[in-house]
Amino acid sequence: MNKTQEKTEQIRQFILENVEDHPTDITSVVSVEFSISRQASHRHIQKLVQDGFLIPNGVTRNRTYDVKPVAQFYKLLKLKGLEEDKVWRQDILPLMANIPQNILQICHHGFTEMVNNAIDHSEGTNLKIIALRTYKLIELQVSDNGVGIFNKIQREFNLDDPLHAILELSKGKLTTDPAHHSGEGIFFTSRIFDRFTILSDKLSFEHLESDNDWLLENKDTVFAGTLVNMRIDLRSKQTTQQVFNRYTSDDFGFTKTHVPVFLARYGNENLVSRSQAKRLLTRFERFREIVLDFDNVESIGQAFADEIFRVFANQNPSVHLIPMNTNQQVRKMIAHVKNAI
Repeated sequence: MNKTQEKTEQIRQFILENVEDHPTDITSVVSVEFSISRQASHRHIQKLVQDGFLIPNGVTRNRTYDVKPVAQFYKLLKLKGLEEDKVWRQDILPLMANIPQNILQICHHGFTEMVNNAIDHSEGTNLKIIALRTYKLIELQVSDNGVGIFNKIQREFNLDDPLHAILELSKGKLTTDPAHHSGEGIFFTSRIFDRFTILSDKLSFEHLESDNDWLLENKDTVFAGTLVNMRIDLRSKQTTQQVFNRYTSDDFGFTKTHVPVFLARYGNENLVSRSQAKRLLTRFERFREIVLDFDNVESIGQAFADEIFRVFANQNPSVHLIPMNTNQQVRKMIAHVKNAI
């Protein structure tokens, strides 16, 4: 392969890997990246369209591009008697040829954990699995027709609201079957993928690993059962071991957690009361180190802060509370209650 051919391959590989992030301006992005004209960039894109690697959408002026999947898979299964390792080995693993080992381990862990959750906890009868592989990413989806994960947690733990179930789920160490499960599956899976989403009933809960962001949304339509979607960039350098190390101690125990504080509120209410703080503090004594993420929290009340950073902290000196993403008001309130006599 001569230098011209090598550059052509580099340009086209770059397009396939980046068009999903730049569906409307990929021409200019390629032009800047390789110092070529927009016309030359457009010719490479058109060649990929002609060869069937890109799918154009819309008219010329507002045209966008999608990457044609390298591989995709869909299957509907009966949950009774299902074994997650067989589903992985027979249906998903054949789509994973030549992907980096760290990505393979992440997909293996996440997929089998979520299928096992559906088998053991969903109370459903059917399972739908979808796998999609493009030049940039792998997306895995597992959905069942059961009672719904948030509703089941609410029922089993006698919680007031499904939103409370999401808060508990985000902490980790939560399971409705402690004899057979540690409650670590969803916690770790949500953190090893670039994007992890659970949709159940009218609630959508999402974690974005890139900036450790958490999104919560109320949907207009109801999803009966539970749908879990997991995405990972094929260029990701993250490993399952790195994530486990982040939340485990030297004795390999699951001793650390990261809790988005905004999940302790319902709707647009402010975090001001001791009851809200106690809701947040539930099961904190099971951990040694807890990062309290105040992102999306504009202010907190004195009673809320006092219950966490003075009362609980004094009663549980072995638990280290670490606030992060605090604005000036939140920092001042935490300092105020810590200094109280």
